[in-house]
Amino acid sequence: MQRLQAFKYELMPSGQQARRMSRFAGSCRFVFNKALALQKANYEAGDPFIGYVAMAKRLTHWRNDPETPWLKESPVHPLQHALKDLDRAYKHFFDKRAAFPRFRKKGGHDRFRYPDPKQIKLDQVNSRLFLPKLGWLRYRNSRQALGQVRNVTVSASCGKWFVSIQTAREVEQSVPSASGAIGIDLGIARFATMSDGSYLIPLSSFKKHEARLRRAQRTMSRKTKFSRNWNKAKARIQRIHARIGHARRDYLHKATTTISQNHAMVVIEDLQVRNMSKSAKGDACKAGRNVRAKSGLNKAILDQGWFEFRRQLDYKLAWNGGLLIVVPPRNTSRTCPSCGHVSADNRPTQARFACVDCGFEEHADVVGAINIRRAGLARIACEVSGAVGPPAAGTHRGELALTG
Repeated sequence: MQRLQAFKYELMPSGQQARRMSRFAGSCRFVFNKALALQKANYEAGDPFIGYVAMAKRLTHWRNDPETPWLKESPVHPLQHALKDLDRAYKHFFDKRAAFPRFRKKGGHDRFRYPDPKQIKLDQVNSRLFLPKLGWLRYRNSRQALGQVRNVTVSASCGKWFVSIQTAREVEQSVPSASGAIGIDLGIARFATMSDGSYLIPLSSFKKHEARLRRAQRTMSRKTKFSRNWNKAKARIQRIHARIGHARRDYLHKATTTISQNHAMVVIEDLQVRNMSKSAKGDACKAGRNVRAKSGLNKAILDQGWFEFRRQLDYKLAWNGGLLIVVPPRNTSRTCPSCGHVSADNRPTQARFACVDCGFEEHADVVGAINIRRAGLARIACEVSGAVGPPAAGTHRGELALTG
């Protein structure tokens, strides 16, 4: 089977190379925004949607336009890929998988991609990379990039430049090194509770840096906007946010790697994080209830990274030959695993489960994980026997493979 994998490194460019990369990112941002404005004007005029091929022809005119001669200084392939990004964003919007495309701002999307591997040269022995119109770039070679280079993405974050190298290689179909299925219940007090009773404590990366971030934002608000001191304060805030994100991703990668290596099948809930973290402020006609408490809950939910946890489990289990099963979350923490009685009274507190019918007691998160695991096993049994129809929304490729 073919495995696509990305390897990210920190670049060490010269001053001239860093200035060129900033200009290239600005050119890609300009092309994206100009094409988006053209699409909006085209829609308001009642004309049909402009596809990528027609938009790429317009890019040729923009590069030859005397008003934008600096577009010629940038490599053409990254500019074309910016148009492909816009075309993909529109398709996701039409398919109701994403919101309407928005204009890109400087500092928020400083990146560009080289999609043609023929123009890229990777010298891992000497820790350098060749890119068109940039020349040889040195990078911090923290690990070896395996496989053939497919494309390269250059991005800026917190004043540093990074390169993400996507490779493709053939690997043998993995066989799970461990057996058995486990259910996982995600929560706030406990990040992930397993059906065997073990659990992971939450990292709460944002909460640990919240006070420091608040002070930095307060300091920035007192500066004159766009002044030199304002830019310094903004860079300080960006570094704090970067540290929060790095700590969260590191924690999730370690957790998902351990779980995927020790279990052949993992069952989790199909949580709608966007709906769960909606604001409770209400509107002008009807005010919300428990706004302060809901705000703290939303912040805690988003700080855990539930969707990223699910995404990493998905591909890591596939790499290790395992399966990820997603089940509906309804009544998973209200159903007694001993007698099957379903009632809201079975959960008198957030952490305690006590069945009102048979008297079974256990931690509520453990009960939820047990019921999640049983729901996953029941779903497999039904699909294998052909007792169910098409997979429900949210079904992963692991579930589809079971019917093959």
